[in-house]
Amino acid sequence: MTQVNMLEAKTDLSKLVRMLETKEEDVIYLARNGTAVVQMTLIPKSSCQKRIGAAEGKFKIPDEFDAWDKEIEEMFGGEI
Repeated sequence: MTQVNMLEAKTDLSKLVRMLETKEEDVIYLARNGTAVVQMTLIPKSSCQKRIGAAEGKFKIPDEFDAWDKEIEEMFGGEI
């Protein structure tokens, strides 16, 4: 556990984040007037995973999917 004041945190934010990433520290407290007011920790990897592709293979795009494009284009005077 490390405690730093606000000015030091502003100056050394990258350094503090690196300390968390390298597991040099588990938690860093930011203090105002000597009293801790904020706790910095790493976000667990599972919390920041993207779900892009979660439904892969569960939906098939119909062959005529783009067929409407021409009709819609004509509705807008031939230009989209």
